[in-house]
Amino acid sequence: MMNLEFSRRTFVAGGLASAALAASPKPVAANPADQPTNPICAFTKFLDSLSYESLAETIARLGFDGIEATVRPRGQVLPERAEEDLPKLVEALQQHDLELTLMTTSVSRADQPADEKLLRLAAGLGVKRYRMGYYTYDLDRPIKPQWESLRSVVRELAAMNGEIGIQGLYQNHAGSRYVGATVWDFWSLIDEIPVEQIGFAFDIRHAMVEAGLAWPVVQNLVEPHLGAICVKDYVWENGRAAHVPLGQGRVDPRFVHRLHEMPFHGPYSLHVEHLPRAGVQPNIDALGQDLAVLRQWLAAGS
Repeated sequence: MMNLEFSRRTFVAGGLASAALAASPKPVAANPADQPTNPICAFTKFLDSLSYESLAETIARLGFDGIEATVRPRGQVLPERAEEDLPKLVEALQQHDLELTLMTTSVSRADQPADEKLLRLAAGLGVKRYRMGYYTYDLDRPIKPQWESLRSVVRELAAMNGEIGIQGLYQNHAGSRYVGATVWDFWSLIDEIPVEQIGFAFDIRHAMVEAGLAWPVVQNLVEPHLGAICVKDYVWENGRAAHVPLGQGRVDPRFVHRLHEMPFHGPYSLHVEHLPRAGVQPNIDALGQDLAVLRQWLAAGS
């Protein structure tokens, strides 16, 4: 039987969908002081086939403040072409009053000259933060030595970020092999590292999948280390977590309340993951629908 909370969220999401598709850029409330001040960016992984200009025009029309761009192998900007293409993407965004809010990369170490070059280029273009590549465990070996070996890797990367002037962010990702899935393990690696060098791109969906009812504990833990919030939703299907539109799943919108109390001023990155093979236009429509839900959550939590 569908519970009442699930039904309520589904109703809200559905009622806001049509309004989202017609939204004008950066809507302003009658009293701007009541509006959340956090920038909201769109993770554009499934829009990578668009030209930079078309992407920027689309994101601005939907009402976002910027994008989380894929600058990695098979991404919209290939690392080997970043010197030529990344400035073009930044310029296209600026023409529509948008920013490259978060740059998704495969960077995870400080000893790769090509990665260092990419980060210096991005920082020079005004990019403030990037999402790091993942660390994984070999489950056939003891976990503790693997975790301990990462301490120097993370510290060296943090030092490089500080020298360059860019913030690295690590996304907690659900799954048995991912370092950071439980949050505690990666938190312990960065607890003494300045958040300006390395912090969390805290993914509330993945945190709730892994922590269940204890999600407020891990959110509390990462709050001093927050750089961005990744937002998406899920349900359990046949023992697996499946992506669904925002507001139609198990993600509890109360997670924004404490962020307002901190207060948290960083960006929210909206991830639409439930239509990976549906094509560009359905993903554009879904971004608009989920943005309307997220804005309602933010307004209710302020």
